[in-house]
Amino acid sequence: MPLRIVAISDTHGNHWALDVPEGDILLHAGDMTERGSIGDVKDLDAFLGQLPHPVKIVIAGNHDFCFERDPEGSAAVLTNTIYLQDQSVAIEGIHFYGSPWQPWFHDWAFNLHRGPEIRAKWDLIPEGTDVLITHGPPYGHGDRTFRGEIVGCRDLLEAVERIQPRFHIFGHIHEGVGVTANEHTTFINVSSCNHYFEPVNEPIVFEI
Repeated sequence: MPLRIVAISDTHGNHWALDVPEGDILLHAGDMTERGSIGDVKDLDAFLGQLPHPVKIVIAGNHDFCFERDPEGSAAVLTNTIYLQDQSVAIEGIHFYGSPWQPWFHDWAFNLHRGPEIRAKWDLIPEGTDVLITHGPPYGHGDRTFRGEIVGCRDLLEAVERIQPRFHIFGHIHEGVGVTANEHTTFINVSSCNHYFEPVNEPIVFEI
């Protein structure tokens, strides 16, 4: 039987406003907090704890400063979910890999310069990854801003084209929410908040 995956991202402390459908696995692709407060992380954990999904997987994003400053201490607060930071986990034979990095953006958390610096992080993604979870988008997929700029990471796209995961889940660019695909991979921007940080986008559900 396929696994039913429910994906959200960029909740920015507004998680209680979401209507999350049932599923086997819940994914959160980062920006769980407003500005990296441990209190926000604890509140998210309480929210996740009352959801029925047997497995929850979370990564950090550029707003989640506490995870950059103290990854072990911040992850310890998450008692109801699996936290991935450049790590993999296998659930019923499906391999998930999570990474919080994105190209430099106003000196926020998990920012790296385009080119060799960020490419080194994408080189860590293992072959055989089925579901890739990053905070930022790859170039050309769910990465167009309200100004019309294409801001995704070319090095990330090259890594995805090399590894060919079945799904690539991300957020970061709120206005890029939606689904695109190439021959091998379905790309899904699952941002829950719109450009005004209002939690108006429904969780996206897919099966694998």
